[in-house]
Amino acid sequence: MSDFEINILGCGSALPTVKHYPTSQVVALREKMFMVDCGEGAQLQFRRQKLKFSRLNHIFISHLHGDHCFGLPGIISTLALLGRTGELVVHAHPDIEKIFGPILSYCSRDMPFQLRFNSLTPSVSEIIYEDRSMRVRTIPLRHRIPTCGFLFEEKPKSRHLIRDIVEFYKIPLKDRAQIRDGADYTTPEGKIIPNNILTREADKSYRYAYCSDTIYTEKIIPLIEGVDVLYHESTFANDNLLRAKETFHSTAIQAAEIARKANVGRLILGHYSARYLDNTIFLEEAISVFPNTILAQEGLVVPVSGK
Repeated sequence: MSDFEINILGCGSALPTVKHYPTSQVVALREKMFMVDCGEGAQLQFRRQKLKFSRLNHIFISHLHGDHCFGLPGIISTLALLGRTGELVVHAHPDIEKIFGPILSYCSRDMPFQLRFNSLTPSVSEIIYEDRSMRVRTIPLRHRIPTCGFLFEEKPKSRHLIRDIVEFYKIPLKDRAQIRDGADYTTPEGKIIPNNILTREADKSYRYAYCSDTIYTEKIIPLIEGVDVLYHESTFANDNLLRAKETFHSTAIQAAEIARKANVGRLILGHYSARYLDNTIFLEEAISVFPNTILAQEGLVVPVSGK
C-alpha cells in the first residue's frame, strides 16, 4: 500500500448508468482519508472498497451539482449509525448549508457528532486545510456554477539522520529533531558540524491535483504545474467538442493538453458522459497527446507517492 493514494469510488457524470457511480473519490495519506466530492452511493462504495469510516474527517465538495454532492446525507447518516463521535468537516461553497441544512436537521437531528461546514470561495486559490504533513489548496475552475478543484500537497519532509555520524558526535536526542529539519550542530567544544555531514536528503514530497467539472482553461496550469498525478474531467470525446463547450465541460484531448502543458507525471480521466458505452475512446484520444494516461474506474487505486 502506498503512503499517498487515490481510491476511485465513482467516475460517472450527471445521468445515472448501471456502469458507473457518480463522482467521488478518497485521497488517503498514511492514516488519514479525505473524500473529494460525494455523489450518490458514496457510502456504499466506501464500504465495498473496505475503507475505514473512522479515518474520514474531511469532505471536499467541488461544486453543488447533484452528481457531486447528493451522497452527503447518506454518508453522514451512515457515520451517525456507526456511532461516530469525532467532528466531520465539509468544505464547500457556502450555499451547501441552504441545500442540506433542512434535510439533515429533519433526518439526522440526533447526530452523535458535530458536523461543521467550512465555506470556501471557488473563484480564488486559497489554502482551506492544513496539518503537519499536508495542505489542501483550491483550484479555481470554469463551470456553469461556482466550481473549484483541489490540490493536495505533502509538506517538505525531514532529512534523514546518518546514524554513525550522529553517534560519533554523541548528539543528544533533544537536538536531533532540529537537525532533521536542517539545522547544523554545535559540539560542546564550539565546533560547528554542517547539516550535510549529519544527514542525507529527505524523501520526496508528492502532489495530487483534482480538477472537477470545467471547460478547458489554461489558467489552472500554474497551480498544477509538475504535480505527480492529475485527475481531470473528460466528460466528452472529440466528437462532442461543441457540446463540451456549451455545457462547460472538457474532452479527453483537452484534459491531455492540460496535462502535457503542465508537465504532470500521470493523468487520470473521469466524469464520463452516459452517452458513451465504451470508455476506451477517451483513453485512445488522450494518449495521442499525453501517453501516461489512465481511465478512472470504480475500485481503482492509484498511488501518488509511487511506492
